[in-house]
Parts: sequence; C-alpha cells; structure tokens
Amino acid sequence: MVKRGRIIAFFILVVLLAGTMGGTTKSIVDNIKLGLDLQGGFEVLYEVQPIKKGQEITKETVANTADALDKRINVLGVSEPNIQIEDGNRIRVQLAGVEDQNEAREILSTQANLTFRDVNDKVRLDGSDLESDSAKQTFDDKNNPIVSLKLKDRSKFYELTKEISAMAPQNQLVIWLDFEEGKDSYKAEVGKEDPKFISDPGVSKPINSDEVIIEGNFTVERAQNLASLLNAGALPVKLDEKYSTSVGAQFGQQALDKTVTAGIIGIAIIFLFMIAYYRFPGLIATITLSVYIYLILLIFDLMNGVLTLPGIAALILGVGMAVDANIITYERIKEEMRVGKPIRSAFQAGNKSSFLTILDANVTTILAAAVLFFYGTSSVKGFATMLIVSILTSFITAVWGSRLLLGLWVNSRIFNKKPGWFGVKKSEIKDLAENYDTLDLPTRFDRFDFAAQRKKFFTLSAILITAGIIILAIFRLNLGIDFVHGSRMEILADQSLKTEQVQDELKEMKLPSDDVVISGDKDNIAVVRYTDDLNKNEVAKLKDHFNKLYGAEPNVSTVSPVIGKELAKNAMIAVAIASIGIIIYVTFRFEWRMAVGAILALLHDAFFIIAFFSLTRLEVDITFIAAVLTIVGYSINDTIVTFDRLRENLHKKRRLKTDKDIEDVVNQSIRQTMGRSVNTVLTVVFTVLALMIFGSESIRNFSIALLVGLISGTYSSVFIASQVWLVMKKKELKKKGTIKTVREKKTWSDEPQV
Repeated sequence: MVKRGRIIAFFILVVLLAGTMGGTTKSIVDNIKLGLDLQGGFEVLYEVQPIKKGQEITKETVANTADALDKRINVLGVSEPNIQIEDGNRIRVQLAGVEDQNEAREILSTQANLTFRDVNDKVRLDGSDLESDSAKQTFDDKNNPIVSLKLKDRSKFYELTKEISAMAPQNQLVIWLDFEEGKDSYKAEVGKEDPKFISDPGVSKPINSDEVIIEGNFTVERAQNLASLLNAGALPVKLDEKYSTSVGAQFGQQALDKTVTAGIIGIAIIFLFMIAYYRFPGLIATITLSVYIYLILLIFDLMNGVLTLPGIAALILGVGMAVDANIITYERIKEEMRVGKPIRSAFQAGNKSSFLTILDANVTTILAAAVLFFYGTSSVKGFATMLIVSILTSFITAVWGSRLLLGLWVNSRIFNKKPGWFGVKKSEIKDLAENYDTLDLPTRFDRFDFAAQRKKFFTLSAILITAGIIILAIFRLNLGIDFVHGSRMEILADQSLKTEQVQDELKEMKLPSDDVVISGDKDNIAVVRYTDDLNKNEVAKLKDHFNKLYGAEPNVSTVSPVIGKELAKNAMIAVAIASIGIIIYVTFRFEWRMAVGAILALLHDAFFIIAFFSLTRLEVDITFIAAVLTIVGYSINDTIVTFDRLRENLHKKRRLKTDKDIEDVVNQSIRQTMGRSVNTVLTVVFTVLALMIFGSESIRNFSIALLVGLISGTYSSVFIASQVWLVMKKKELKKKGTIKTVREKKTWSDEPQV
C-alpha cells in the first residue's frame, strides 16, 4: 500500500527549499565580497625596512605601519580593504574595486615624511613641528589649489623665516616629501621641469604666523591627496615592494562572466547525466546538488569570505566531486537490488555500506585542501577555503539530504517492484533465495583480467615516466614569474593585436620586451613578460598608456627573487606534507601496503601533469600547485574507493593461500568499482572541460592541469595503486605461506539512517 503522506511531505520539503533558495539567493550573491581578480584592484606585499641606520624593526613598529596604511586606505574610500601582517616584517595589502590603482599605490607607498630645508638640504622643520590633522586643501587668491598647515610653535617658524630671508639670493625654503639622504639635493633638482621637491618659495621677510601655505603646481586632486597623507601621518619605516599584482576592472568582469557561464554549462551537463544514468535517484541528486550550491554560497557569505576566480573554479569542481558521494551510494543500492533485496532493504543496506567509503574519500581530499590553505598565497587560499567548504557541505547534502528525500519515496512503497526507476533491469535481479552476495555479482568488466596485465601497465608507465624525464631534462618547465622573478602584463584590447604592434608600443615607452605572446578568442590579449620586476612608476606608466590606447587597464604582476624562491619552496613543502598526511591516514584506515600503492599512484599523477606542461610549454604559475594538490586529493579519493572494495573482498575470502587468490581479489575489486570510477571521473571532467572551453583565460592552464590529472588519476587508481599492493601482498604470502583476513568490526554503527 502506497503511503501518500511521505510523497506529500517530499513535495512540501522541495517547495520550501525552492522558495527559500529563490527568495534569498540574489541577496546572498549580492552580499558576497568579490576578490580583486573578479572586480579589479590590486594586491601588494611590502617588506618593512628601517628608514634610519640603527633603527630596529619590532612587532610594534610593523603593527603601527599597518595602522598607518589602514588610515591611508580610508582616504581612498575602499570599502573593505584587507591588511595582513605576515612573517614578522611583511604587510600584505589587498584593495579590491579601487578605481585609480596608480593613485592608490602612490598613496600607500609614500612615506609622507614632510621636511622644510634650506638650499643646502639642511632640515629646518619636519613633521614633528606640525599640528596633527591640520592639513587641508584650499585655494589662494588666484583660485589655485594649495595646502595649508598649522605649526605647533609660531615663534620657531618666525625665527626660521627671519634667518632664511637674510640669506638672499639663496633665500628659498624648500619643501620636500620623502627626501632621500645621499640621493636627493636641491641644487640637482632646481630648474627641472618636474623637480622632486614640492615647492621652493623665496622668503623675503620674517613670517609671524602659525599657518604654512604649500604652493606648487597642484591639481585639486593632488592637493587633497597630499593633505590626506599628511593628516594620516608619516610612515615610521620604509616599505619595499616584494610582490604585487593588479587586475583591471574590465579583466575582472570578463573573467567573472565567462567563469559563471562555464559553471552553469558544466553543472547542467552533470544534472542531465545523473538523471539519464541513475533515473529517479539522479533527479534527487540534482535537487540536493542545487541545495549544495546554495548552502556553499550562504556559508561563504556568513564567513565573510572573499570569492576569487580560483574559488569559483573550486565551487564548480566541487559539484563534480559532490556528485561522487551520490554515485557511490546509488551504485551500492543498485548492487543490493540486483541480489534480490526489496527496494527498502536495498536502500538501507546501500546507504550503510557506502558511508565509510564516502567518509574516507572526503577526509583525504580535505587533507590536501588544508595543506593548500596553510601554504598557499591569497588566491590559492580562496580556492582551498572553497574546496573545504564544498567537501563538508557535499557530505551533508549527499549523505543526509539525498537519504532523506529519496527515503521518503522509498518508504512510501511507490517503487516496490519498479526497479527500472533506479536504473536496474528486472533481468539483472537474482533470486534472494539463492543467497547471492553483492560481491558475487557479475559486472560488464568480467572479461578483463586486470591482474594478469599488471606488467604491461607497469611497463607503459615506466616508458611514459622515462619519456617525461627526458622531456623535462630537455625543455624544463616554463616557469611563470611566481616561481622565478620579474613582471608579467596582460593587455586587453578592443581589437586584434599583433606581436610587432605591442613591441613597438613598448619600445616607444622605453620599456621594451622580446617576450610577447598573443592569446584570447579574438587575439585581443597580449601577455608581456619582463625578467626584471618593474617598479611602481613603470607599472603606473604602462597602465596609463594602455588604458588610454585600448580603453582597458592591463593586469600587471611583479615578483621579487626572494618571493619567487619562497613560493617554490612552499609549493614543495605543501606537496610533501599532503603526501605524508595521506600515507598516515591510509595506513591507519587500511594497511601500509595500500598506503605505499596510493602514494606511488599520487607521485605518478603529479609527475605526468608536470611532464605534460613541460612538453606543451604551458606556463606554470601558483594555481598550477593548487591543481596538482587537488588531483592529489581527488586521485586518492578514487584509489580509496577501490581499496575499500578490496578490503571487503579480502574479508569475504578470509584466507589467501595462493597467488591466484590475491589476483582474484584485485580483479574482483577493480571490476566492481570500475563503473563508479568511470562515472565519477566523467562528472568532474564535464565541469573541467566547461571551465577550459568557456571559462576565463586566466584559469585555463589550471583547468588543463586538472584534466590531465583526472585522466592520469583514474588510470593510476585502477592500474597502479592496486597492482603495487598485489605485488607486495604476493611477497608477504611467499614469506608466510598463508594470510588470514579478519572481517573488520564496524565502528560507525550509528551512521544516519532514514
């Protein structure tokens, strides 16, 4: 008898979810902060250095400098700046959405150390003689912009002007901002069209006033900025740029539009695939995946997180990985149905047996994501944060959400004797009386003897690895500026570009480069690289020139040699720690031989991505490391599903007496999980291909690395990891003569049931 109340409850739940999501999604999306790569802006890493000989840089000094920078940012009107102190004496500043990046950069890095000097460069007054917050922009009698200041001691200024006036014809009071001892001098600058000093008024008589007027060739905006800088206070230190990246607003908007489009296409393909292959459970999966996307955005908003381009990629990739939990569960349910169990019993048994597999697979991916978070730069941290949130949220929606919604239908009994709704043919169902075990079921891969072909797999991998080593030795990697040093500029034009055209423009600006590559769908993007890191004035010059020429501000990134080495070192540490963490976890949950097989498979996958990038000459940047670590997590995910089934088959076997026993266990396990492996990799490949084809240029290499890693990861999980375990297990058997396998006690008996 059909229990219609459960079906009604299902529709009420779905309507409530749809209403909540429909009514709040827009406001959530509008509230989420976008990173500078999605709305334009810039990021700079300063190293705090002493301004005077013998000055000690303490924690307090760095903190005071960060506070001073924060005050200056308030002048710019940036709503939510991000200022972080790193490694003791470094300060990272991120300003998303700032309109005039050159102005912002100038205001941040200017020390604002105001000095009044005579013509011999001797300091007569400095910032300590000024009243705090007294600077203001005003106008003189001829309506020219000026800056007025108030002095603490009127008599001191009177005595100074009296002395200077008596020095005619050298009676100039020279006003400097950030005078550099040993480099700057009045005599070297006087007479220049654009001198470094602000102004040099002649003093003809003593001035008895506490107000100082600074006149110069000011615009209103420049005068306002100078007043704001003086009120914010001089920096107590010198700031040395170690790393910077800036993104034009047009680049950011284009990247956002393209990547969102790619995400919609990739997710739509996944939804269609799940419904076509898994029928009604696939429809439930599309509902829970929609809830999953909504929850991720909600959680990210509540966390006050900053959404970056790699973060959107992680969200889209997360959908492909989230569906993995559904696939594992649905495949288990289908197996239980094929041995003849009623649909309700199959549903309960399938959920129970899939729980530990899903848990193990997700924990290993979180390990890789956590390492990414701790060792990555800002954009990679955004990717890692989104990946961790995605994994945790997918566990909730796939394990509990799918069980709840599908359980309402199953327990309504409407599907009794209707296996077709679950994608199971009646001809495939065994008689329950025959006591078939799910591990005895035939598969479409039964004709393949994977264990017997292991030498061929090892030989193929050995040949490919050797070829990869030769390729790397000859071509090496095309390292981006993240791992070496220098500058990189992306120019976005409203027309097709030619290499010679861009090079001619750069020569005219006296900033030539031979490394210019044209890309983009319409050949409208030029990537220019410099082996040296450009200074802030050169960056400003380039941005202004190409903004006027093509109507879009270019992206410019600079990395110092010190930061390049640090990023490379941190990348290697990240991969090593992730690998060690996975070995420990797999050893704890399974056995050390499986951990060895898993880690060899991971190194195999990581190497293939590196060799592929060496062969194709694709640029290796910091997001490449994010791709490698994601594949490390994803590949172990796939391997663990195979090992989990391998453990089940071992327990059923109870004893291994011959080499054939071990080979049979490996063959059975691979055959039984092959369908799931293919389906899972397909769903993730759909999203990665969508990112590659429709997504932003700036994450294309990232997407390619993921695609190569996915293919290699599926291959290694099936043909390397389990085969390495087989070889090692045979050696153990040779020593012991026989191997006992004991059925594992379940420690998760309280997993959720519907």
